[in-house]
Amino acid sequence: MKDNIILIGMPGAGKSTLGVLLAKALGMGFLDTDIVIQQREGRVLQDIIDRDGVDVFLNCEQRAICSVDVYSCVVATGGSAVYSDEAMHHLSRNGTIVFLRAPYEEISRRLRDISTRGVVLKNGADLRQTYDERAPLYEKYADITVDCSEESMESSLNEIIKKLRPL
Repeated sequence: MKDNIILIGMPGAGKSTLGVLLAKALGMGFLDTDIVIQQREGRVLQDIIDRDGVDVFLNCEQRAICSVDVYSCVVATGGSAVYSDEAMHHLSRNGTIVFLRAPYEEISRRLRDISTRGVVLKNGADLRQTYDERAPLYEKYADITVDCSEESMESSLNEIIKKLRPL
């Protein structure tokens, strides 16, 4: 297993929640890149998107991710991290990338009000279009894929750990 475990996937897939549980189970640190962005910018993600636009937000996200220099850490990324090749290559060099996959219907159910979640919707796209656009990118960058659909957090956690062991 590489030094870090990087979680990618759609908003609502469970990256932050499972990330904390995974870090605790494996005795690792935990870092959420969305929180890194908020701390650096001094405001919440949705405010950056609303006031400055998607491109500025994606730039902030890329800079934040490329500056991440951690060891023995679970890193939860924002769902839009996969839009940056540079950021994903940086993460890939420093960890095993785990794609937390959930079907669109489940993501839609979990994200009741995306207007406050800081979700990047490019060019007026809706959640379905964003899901369809990102799915191949998550697959492209993933070392491991774990289905996080309707199972319990505990079973998803165990599945991640099981798939990481051979690495």
